[in-house]
Amino acid sequence: MIGTTLVVVADAHLGTVPSDATDAFLAFLQRVPEAGDALLVNGDLFDFWFCWRHVMPRHGFHVAAALAQLRRRLPVAIVGGNHDRWGDDFWRREIGAEWGPRELRLQLGHRSALAVHGDALTDTRPMSRALNRVLAAPVTTTLFRQLHPDTAFRLVQRVLDPMLGEEETAGPRLEASARRQLAWAEARFAAEPDLGVLLMAHTHQPALHVLAGERRYLNPGAWFDGYRFAVITDHGAELRQFTP
Repeated sequence: MIGTTLVVVADAHLGTVPSDATDAFLAFLQRVPEAGDALLVNGDLFDFWFCWRHVMPRHGFHVAAALAQLRRRLPVAIVGGNHDRWGDDFWRREIGAEWGPRELRLQLGHRSALAVHGDALTDTRPMSRALNRVLAAPVTTTLFRQLHPDTAFRLVQRVLDPMLGEEETAGPRLEASARRQLAWAEARFAAEPDLGVLLMAHTHQPALHVLAGERRYLNPGAWFDGYRFAVITDHGAELRQFTP
């Protein structure tokens, strides 16, 4: 069991957002134990993240160190997003976090929970779907690891960011994605009768729905959009905004 009161945050996109958002996130990590007894980072913590065998991105140092400190106090789980799932075993080995590149199964109190970032599940754009397939291929990771980190990050900034970038927080496209995400959640609940909680992200749209049988679907929204997060327990859930 990961805990009974789970703090959920996603879509911080640290590394490209203003430094204030990173400072606020570090302050948030210090105060997580006041809100719950476990933390889930549900994808896109960084706008880009890749771990080589002996090198980690410099912009992630302070955040990784803060997560390691928090892990000494309570369980931490991290799911990869479409911007940052190439962590190899870094989060598990160096931080001691539960790590899933695409999803994690968690036990939240007496409820079974599934955490997925949500990319490629509701995206109808052919370019994004094709790019996700390419980036998910093991050979892509192998080839990318051969690049010098400075070269790799320049490549990402010039080529991948424009295609991966999702810095919107509103608009018809995201609203449609959020509706498709809810429909996907309802279908997943129907397929898994024992599933009590489904945690998603990616659309940057905060959502909290109580479905048949008190089953809960939750998307905390994007951290970079007003420092959004959520708290969920056996008996309820709440969307919140952090005040530094």
